[in-house]
Amino acid sequence: MYFGVLLSPCFGRVEKIPIKHSARIYEWEPLFTIRKEDGMFEMVQTSLSGKIESIEVQEGDYVIPGMVLAYVKEDLFVTGSD
Repeated sequence: MYFGVLLSPCFGRVEKIPIKHSARIYEWEPLFTIRKEDGMFEMVQTSLSGKIESIEVQEGDYVIPGMVLAYVKEDLFVTGSD
């Protein structure tokens, strides 16, 4: 069993979290939307697939680069392709 970590790529506020605890996620699915300090939006995606173990932030929270957004229990198989 492997655990992945989703990290914030930028400074900003969490605008939207379309995933829920225990949800199944797939590669390149939109997981978080962050409004950066310059007003632009950053979509957080990942190359992981699996099950959300915990979401560490809430909508409206201020985040910094490297801050943990969520933990994912990874699948051991690839479900999509580039």
